[in-house]
Amino acid sequence: MSFSIALLILRIVAGLLIAGHGSQKLFGWFGGHGLKGTTAWLQSQGFKPAWFWALLGALGEFGGGLLFALGLLTPLGVIGIFASMLMAVVRLHWSQGIWATQGGYEYPLVLLFTALAVGLAGPGTYSLDALIHFSLPLFVTAIGLVLAIITVFIGVFISRQQAPQQVPASS
Repeated sequence: MSFSIALLILRIVAGLLIAGHGSQKLFGWFGGHGLKGTTAWLQSQGFKPAWFWALLGALGEFGGGLLFALGLLTPLGVIGIFASMLMAVVRLHWSQGIWATQGGYEYPLVLLFTALAVGLAGPGTYSLDALIHFSLPLFVTAIGLVLAIITVFIGVFISRQQAPQQVPASS
């Protein structure tokens, strides 16, 4: 029973914080810039198409965080959080090193592994999944995580920053 209480606490705290972070990107709540501002920022970071990655990231965080906190369709919540945080680590924070004080990937990495751990353990007894008797075999979640990894790396590849092209001076 204490394991399920620990999972409940972890899911609620991490899930609601991630959902709040996603709501900043999606709706502009809690001092965020909304989808339009998030899209503009991702465009400045070289994401192509920026609107797609802004929407995908915001939904992964907001929807994934809510599902995770509720323990409802937990594998989907895990995959949404995992994918959003993997993109944040690889594409946005990696070059700053690990520590958050330097803009590094410490925080999204912790969230990524929190989601992964709950994905492996399951949401616990105190979850809506347990109440409605919903579960998926672990290999289905694993396939979803692999697809998320592939999607992130496709996004990184097509959105990589390129040096501005030099325009030849006219004579």
